[in-house]
Amino acid sequence: MEEEGAGDVVRGRRRGPAWTPVAHGLHVRADAEPAAQLRAWQLLLPAHGCFTHLTGAAIRGWWLPPLPDGLPVFVALRPGDVRPDRDGVRSLRSTGTRKPDVIDGLRVAPPAEILLACARDLGLLDLVVLIDAALHAGDLTLDELAEAAGARRRGAPALRRAIAWAHPKSESAWEAALRVFHRVCEIEVEPQHEVFNQHGALVARGDLWLVGTTTFHEYDGEDHLARRRQVKDLRRLRRLDGESWSRRGYTSEDLLTRPIGILRDADRTLGREHRPERVKAWYALLRESCFTPAGQQRLLKRLGIERAA
Repeated sequence: MEEEGAGDVVRGRRRGPAWTPVAHGLHVRADAEPAAQLRAWQLLLPAHGCFTHLTGAAIRGWWLPPLPDGLPVFVALRPGDVRPDRDGVRSLRSTGTRKPDVIDGLRVAPPAEILLACARDLGLLDLVVLIDAALHAGDLTLDELAEAAGARRRGAPALRRAIAWAHPKSESAWEAALRVFHRVCEIEVEPQHEVFNQHGALVARGDLWLVGTTTFHEYDGEDHLARRRQVKDLRRLRRLDGESWSRRGYTSEDLLTRPIGILRDADRTLGREHRPERVKAWYALLRESCFTPAGQQRLLKRLGIERAA
């Protein structure tokens, strides 16, 4: 077979120890950047073929839910195109008419096409995270997304349902998940609410404002453990305290294993009866999402992938 490709990727015969195989007949230089593997896969596609689904979302830099190992590379082809005959790639038929975007030399499906593809397989919570990420990145608007979801296409019903839970002001995947938790537990929140002092100066902006209160609920990731971030957080907390506002921080562990504590805090702040059974709806969302092992296994099963024992 003649060699095809350039630079750090090649399609053709094995190139020796300086090259690493990606799939049968596809190789990248051993010292190539990770994106080179996608450039190698791209050699198998027709000129209009592109990356989509979770692969397209990753190329666009969107936040992703926690994903299981062993996922394929997802590509979009037109009806009638020959599918790449390789393990590790999943071909999806697309009837979209817009040309792919090119990002760092990679052809990527339009944002709405990526979300429609993801909606075929992902749970509601995962899909909301991706929509929030796309909106945050400015890759599309809610109106454009609603237009795509209104079409008679696979994934459109799930996408319509997820749009109702999405919000363009989310700033991370876990913040989006925390917002969904509050909504599913019937706690009204407003993302990125700003607090001003009596002189009109900005005091702070919070992840989630419990509407009708002077309390923020926020997601605390590992970045909050850094010394500089801790100093900044403490100064911000003092400013909020000076305006009689309070702030509670929660971790991913709180959301996944102790959500009833978040609910109890909110109920106390809102002055309403604490009903632990409200978290059942949250657990139902988690079970179908990649935020849990059960949800990851669900995704693999939908894709027909057997996890190695």
